[in-house]
Amino acid sequence: MSTAVKENKMGYMPENKLLLSMSIPMMLSMLIQALYNIVDGLFVAGISPEQYELTAVNLAFPAQNLMIAVSVGAGVGINALISRNLGIGNREKANKIAGQGLFLAILSYLLFLTVGNALVRPYFNLMTADISINEGKYQVIEMGVTYLRICFTASFGLFVQVVHEKYMQSTGKTMLSMTIQTVGAVINIVLDPILINGWLGLPKLGIAGAAYATVIGQIISAAVGVYLQKTKNHEINLKLENVKPDMKIISEILKIGFPSILMNSIGSFMTASFNKIIMALNQYAVNVFGIYFKLQSFVFMPVFGFNNGMISIVSYNYGARKKKRVLRTIKLGLIYAVSMMLVGFALFQIFPDAFLSMFNLSEEAINTVGIPALRTISISFIFAGFSIICSAVFQAFGYSLFSMFVSIGRQLVTLLPVAYLLALTGDINKVWWSYPIAEIVCVALSVFFYIYIYKRKIKTIPDEPNC
Repeated sequence: MSTAVKENKMGYMPENKLLLSMSIPMMLSMLIQALYNIVDGLFVAGISPEQYELTAVNLAFPAQNLMIAVSVGAGVGINALISRNLGIGNREKANKIAGQGLFLAILSYLLFLTVGNALVRPYFNLMTADISINEGKYQVIEMGVTYLRICFTASFGLFVQVVHEKYMQSTGKTMLSMTIQTVGAVINIVLDPILINGWLGLPKLGIAGAAYATVIGQIISAAVGVYLQKTKNHEINLKLENVKPDMKIISEILKIGFPSILMNSIGSFMTASFNKIIMALNQYAVNVFGIYFKLQSFVFMPVFGFNNGMISIVSYNYGARKKKRVLRTIKLGLIYAVSMMLVGFALFQIFPDAFLSMFNLSEEAINTVGIPALRTISISFIFAGFSIICSAVFQAFGYSLFSMFVSIGRQLVTLLPVAYLLALTGDINKVWWSYPIAEIVCVALSVFFYIYIYKRKIKTIPDEPNC
């Protein structure tokens, strides 16, 4: 029997074809997720002319994103370790890692169910302390508390969904991973207007409807993931005995995944802090910033698709000691990522008013804050693709701490202090420049850490006579 038959496709398929075959399904599923973010924002923005609901959802985003940070961050460790152990032929260890991944998903849900719910109201009281729409402050708080409590209480769907996505990605079955994520996003998009507006004879739930649509989609996605893992992903045998806590394996997962959790959690802290800075300067700033986050997901999500595909491919081939395949995959990832970010930059420069007008913003908000925000922040896209791919390389080689250091350097050391200093001018449109400045720092740190990994890891892999 030939090697190609015995070996996982990540070890022999031509790199470009492999990267595209693994990344495009994830790109498509993430684009659908991005579409959900847009649609969700459009329906929430249309609930009332005051747009208090949109403000509540935008302020809830950092807390909601914290759940995603925990689930995806742990998933990074699960993905990389399973791929690496499959690459060296240790399927028993891969199965144990998968079981511990499910245990971490259950533990994470219990954390947000209890601690998360207890902190929802204090969080919104803090976030609205300086809110400029004083007459709507109470409405924003109550709407935000309602939205987040539903999301936290039913978050088991999210955690189970993500861990099963990572099982599929770690074995190269990205079409199945795409299926899991797409099912939930499509259900979410369909249910949003029905539950928000009370269509089909259902009660009009408003912002609570948006939350219910989100968690129902996640729960159904989780169910699909469990079914596909059991019936289609035979390289991983998920046994109940492997779900029993194994601190050695958990520590291995968290060694890779915790920096990613912390890195993405820093993103939540940054967003919440940035909202605090800008809301004191302009009444439209928070909603414009929230809309930017929804729009930029259409640019970043495809790049993250390549990021996820690369982690599995690089991890597998590093485990299999195939140097040329590692380097070719990294090079291709950089080319695709930078190209996509340049397209996103061009779109934000040319059509900012068209994008913003979809969310029922006033003419004044679009012209005075929205257009300058999108055009200025999108300059950072020119640099971001390189840093995202470098982050995938760091994670694939088990150096997730480097990703964390880059994230800290970008967001805490550079972006927030620069944003605060620029806010002292009183001009909201100067604050947006903190994004391009921070991204340049991010690139410099990424280059430094990549050179370190190349010398310590990639360069030491023996050259294969043929690849």
